[in-house]
Amino acid sequence: MRSKNTIGTLAKRFALAGDRTRLTIVCALVRRRGACVSELAQLSGESVATVSHHLQALAKERLVSPVRNGKRICYALSTDPFALDLKRLACKYAREATHS
Repeated sequence: MRSKNTIGTLAKRFALAGDRTRLTIVCALVRRRGACVSELAQLSGESVATVSHHLQALAKERLVSPVRNGKRICYALSTDPFALDLKRLACKYAREATHS
């Protein structure tokens, strides 16, 4: 049986990933293999501040990794096992929903 700490962490990550804007960001990062905050804001239809806030939350849980690109901070999906599973699961179904 998993420890309560592990289950709690997993529940927190699922709650974090269950947000529509965050899923949009994750799928955009998968499709583009990384992007900067301004690009993600444009793709998601959210403000730069909102996207930045969501990216900080995702980075705190190690689901995305920040990468400095000159003066800009860009993000890529991390190699964390949960992030990779999220990539396979969420983006597969998101793609199917847009093609239905």
